[in-house]
Amino acid sequence: MQSFRTEIENPIVEKDIIELEKKIRLFKEGKVDEERFRSLRLARGVYGQRQPGVQMIRIKIPYGKVTSEQLLRIADVSDEYSTGRLHITTRQDIQIHHVSLDRTPELWAQLERDDVTLREACGNTVRNITASATAGIDPDEPFDVSPYAHAMFQFFLRNPVNQEMGRKIKISFSSSEKDTALSYIHDLGFIAKLKEGKRGFKVLLAGGLGSQPRHADVLYEFLEEEKIIPLAEGVLRIFDRYGERARRQKARLKFLVKDIGLEAFKDLVEAESRALSHHQYPIKTADFFIDLSKVKPEIPEVAIHNPEGFEAWKKTNVLPQKQKGFFAIGIKVQLGDFYTYKARKLAQLVKKYANNELRFTLRQDILIRHVKEELLPFFYLELQQLGFADAGYNTTADITACPGTDTCNLGIASSTGIAKELEEVLKNEYPAYLNNKEVTIKISGCMNACGQHNMAHIGFQGMSIKVGKLVAPALQILLGGGVLGNGQGRFADKVIKVPSKRGPEALRYILDDYGANSDQGSFLDYYDQQGEKYFYELLKPLANTENLTEEDFIDWGHNKPYIKAVGIGECAGVVIDLVATLLFESEEKLRNAHEAMVEKRWADSIYHSYTAIVNSAKALLVSESKKTNTHAGIVKQFDEVFVQSGLIDLSTSFEALVYQINKNEPSEAFAKTYLDEAIDFYNKVDAFREKEVAHADQ
Repeated sequence: MQSFRTEIENPIVEKDIIELEKKIRLFKEGKVDEERFRSLRLARGVYGQRQPGVQMIRIKIPYGKVTSEQLLRIADVSDEYSTGRLHITTRQDIQIHHVSLDRTPELWAQLERDDVTLREACGNTVRNITASATAGIDPDEPFDVSPYAHAMFQFFLRNPVNQEMGRKIKISFSSSEKDTALSYIHDLGFIAKLKEGKRGFKVLLAGGLGSQPRHADVLYEFLEEEKIIPLAEGVLRIFDRYGERARRQKARLKFLVKDIGLEAFKDLVEAESRALSHHQYPIKTADFFIDLSKVKPEIPEVAIHNPEGFEAWKKTNVLPQKQKGFFAIGIKVQLGDFYTYKARKLAQLVKKYANNELRFTLRQDILIRHVKEELLPFFYLELQQLGFADAGYNTTADITACPGTDTCNLGIASSTGIAKELEEVLKNEYPAYLNNKEVTIKISGCMNACGQHNMAHIGFQGMSIKVGKLVAPALQILLGGGVLGNGQGRFADKVIKVPSKRGPEALRYILDDYGANSDQGSFLDYYDQQGEKYFYELLKPLANTENLTEEDFIDWGHNKPYIKAVGIGECAGVVIDLVATLLFESEEKLRNAHEAMVEKRWADSIYHSYTAIVNSAKALLVSESKKTNTHAGIVKQFDEVFVQSGLIDLSTSFEALVYQINKNEPSEAFAKTYLDEAIDFYNKVDAFREKEVAHADQ
C-alpha cells in the first residue's frame, strides 16, 4: 500500500486523512490492534458491513443540507469508489456501500474538496446533528434553527471532549412545537422557542430508542440561545467521565441519567461550568439569511397532460413556505435509496431553479426548497422523468426502514424487503393512505431501532422464530407510538410476533379494523380505546406456526432458506484495550495537548492532557485485570490500587491530580501546568510498566 497524500488546503483536515491512511497501513502490517483500529476508522465514517472485505462509508451531512456542488461531489465519489447507489439515513446522512478499505482516505479527500466530511459520522462521538428539514421555511417556526445546528456541528467536530466516549451522542433541533426533529428520543433535543422576544430553546436530555427506549427529560423549559453550546459541552464532559464504557448495553447517556437521577446529573454539569471553553457562545445567523427577492430563475413553458396526477402530487408533496410565493417540494424516496444519475439531475435543477439547496429528511426523503410557484409544473414534469413524482411524501405510504440484512452486521431479518411489500399493499389496496399524514409505519431489522420502529404508530422489528429444528424470519409488531409535539412522544407496545411473510396480512388486519372501529378518531385514540390485548387477539391467528409453508422460511428479497446470521455490531461498539496500545495512545494525546498549546487552544489542550492522564491510569488497571467501566471509576481505583499502596508515588492523590480539570478556568497557565503534570504522570506509569514487564520476563 503506497503512502497517500492529499491536496486539501485545510491542514487539519489533511492531517486527519493522512492519519487514517497511516493507521490502515499499520493495521495491515499487524502493528495496530484490530479493536483499536476499529475505533479509529469508525470515528472517520468507515464502518464494516455484512459482506466481508468491504466497508460502508457514512457521509456526514449536518441537518441534511447539501448544495448542488456537494451533491455532485458525492455522486462522483459513489461512482468511483462504490456502486453508484446513495442511501439516505434517518439521521440525514448519506451512506455508500461496498468500498475498499484501502481507498477510504482518497475517497475522503475527494469529498473534502467541496467541504463534505466523514469525520465522526460513526463511532463513540457526537453523530450527525439533525434538524427539521423545513427549518428556515416553516410557517410555524419562531426562527430558523439551521444556524444553531450548524454551530453545534462545527463546535464538536474534532473536539477532544467527544472523541472517545463510552457511546455515541445524538443531538437534534426542531424548528417548532411540531417537533419534527424528534427531540424526545435524543441525548440532547432542542426545540425553538421565543420568550419575551428573546430566542432560546426548550432542552430535552437523555432520550433514546434501542431495546430499552427512554423518553427524554425536560432539562430546561427555556435556555437562551448563547447558552446551548456551553450546556452541550458540559453534558458531554460529564458523560465522558461517568458514562459506562465496558457494558455496551448500558453505555448510553439515558442509562447514566436514569441511574443517578436528573437533578444529580444537572448538578454535575453545573459544577463543570468553570472548566468550559466558553460560558456563552453567541451564534452567527446572518450567513443563513436568504434574500429570495433576488431569486429570479427563468420560467420554462410546459404543458401538463395529466392534471389529476399533478393535483394529487401538489396535495401531498408540495408545501407552502413562510416566504410568500415560494414552495418546497418533497420527494418520496423509497427506502431512502437512489442512484447517482438522479442525484446529478437534482443538482442541476436546484442550482438553476431552487437557490442551489436541498435537504435530506429524517424520513429518508428529499426536500427541494425555495421553488417559485410558477415553476411547480416544470418541476413536476422533470421529477416525473426521474421517477421522483410519486404522490405520498410524508404519508403513511412513505415507510421508513433501515438497511437490515442487506448490509448491516446486526440485521436479523429483512427490513427493506418487507417495506417494499407493505408499500405495494398500501398503494394497491389502501390508496387513501397516500394522503394520510397522521399514521406512520417504521421498520428496523433488529432491536437497535435504526428504523425507529418503536416510536411509530405501526412498527415492525426484524426477529427470528424457531419452529422445531428450523428457524424462520419473523416480525415483532408494535403499535401505539407517535410524536405528540413540544417534546412529548410515546413509545409503541410490543403486541405480537408473526412470521415475516405474514407481515402484509398483519397490516391488512390492522388497517381494516381501524377503518371499521376508529369512529373517525386518530390512530392513537383508536389504539388506546381498544387496548393492547385487543390487538394481540386480533393478530393471534397470524402467529400460529403450526401451518407454516416452505415459503415462510424464505425471507423477503431472498430465494434461499433463512439463516439467522448476526455479526458484531460496530455502530457504537466498545473497544477492547491492550496495555501497550493504551500507553501508545497516551503519547498521542500528549502530543495533541502540546499542539493545542502551540495553537493557543487552552481548553482543547487541557482536555487532551486529561484523557492522557486517565488513559495512562487505565493501562495499569487493565494490566491488573481491574474494572475500567468509567473514567470516574478509573480515578477512584487507581488511588486505591497504586497510590495508597505506594506503588506509584504522587505528591497528591490521583483524584486531586485529575480533577483539577473542573476546578480551573481554561487559561494558558493552567494548560501548561496540567500538560507538564500529565507528562510526568505518564513517565511514572511507563517506568512502572517497564519494570513490571522486565520482572515478569525473568
